[in-house]
Amino acid sequence: MRASRLLSILLLLQAHGRLTAADLAARLEVSTRTVYRDVEALHAAGIPLYGAAGHAGGYRLVEGWRTRLTGLTGEEADRLLFAGLPGPAAELGYQSVVAAVQLKLRAALPAPLADRAARLEQRFHLDTPGWYSDGDPSPHLAAAAEGVWREHRVRVRYRSWRGEVTRVLEPYGLVLKGGRWYVVAARPDRAEPATYRVNQILDLTPLDEPFDRPEFDLPAWWRSHVVAFRAGLHRDEAVVRLSPRGRERLREIGSDVVVAAVEASAGPPDETGWVRAVLPIESLTHAHGDLLRLGADVEVLSPSALRDRLAETATALATLYHRPPPPGPPPLP
Repeated sequence: MRASRLLSILLLLQAHGRLTAADLAARLEVSTRTVYRDVEALHAAGIPLYGAAGHAGGYRLVEGWRTRLTGLTGEEADRLLFAGLPGPAAELGYQSVVAAVQLKLRAALPAPLADRAARLEQRFHLDTPGWYSDGDPSPHLAAAAEGVWREHRVRVRYRSWRGEVTRVLEPYGLVLKGGRWYVVAARPDRAEPATYRVNQILDLTPLDEPFDRPEFDLPAWWRSHVVAFRAGLHRDEAVVRLSPRGRERLREIGSDVVVAAVEASAGPPDETGWVRAVLPIESLTHAHGDLLRLGADVEVLSPSALRDRLAETATALATLYHRPPPPGPPPLP
């Protein structure tokens, strides 16, 4: 453990030029006293390292000296894919390994390229979760990833739309989509894989049962899965009228399929700017919730069941808000 930390100090100084003991302690998650002891050990080993006091002080390596101990370990090479994805790496439990990968890669670069990499890191940032949530955390994500990597079966208790089920799965891969993790897995009794949202796994037990993973192109399979999902998502349609504001709002909240269908089917605007269009819908329940977001900027013409449901909701809202609010607490003396 200490040997790894000593190497990390060398790589950090090589990558950043000058760092204080406090900087090193924060990056290595140790005390400054530990950093002082490690620096003394490096001095004793003959490493040309020196320190300076004052406002611009800190530790430096002698100009021109570079360590060549930057080779990746097998585990670090395995995690190279996550070097630019600190959030997903942390969720999978790879944070420390990926940090070591980034440090070694930067230390191995010539100075001009290392500077470019540092500038790039400060100018581009990938944040995978959506605006209104912190992603899709799951206590079983790391165990699912281990099953994928080792090609071992897992037993899961899973919350599906039919209720809780127990399955033995052969996990082929993990996919992060819109801040949510999915495991693509087959069942021993079924050859065709399916997707399982990791957040809906209630319990996961690793099994000491290896399986033979077939030739499986995860990116290609996922792309075709998304296409099929979108094609089967909208099984019905509604005829609606949209105000100019409703049409603009739909572009913001609607899927690409819905927006394209509305634009293709929209007739000429009337004297108030409203247009008639055909809107693909998944179900009456989903359409009811989605169209309520447009408020009074959409009118459903058909199907009548959807129009009636929205009218009932509008009547209930009008009744609710036409009543005087309940009295508040008495004022404080």
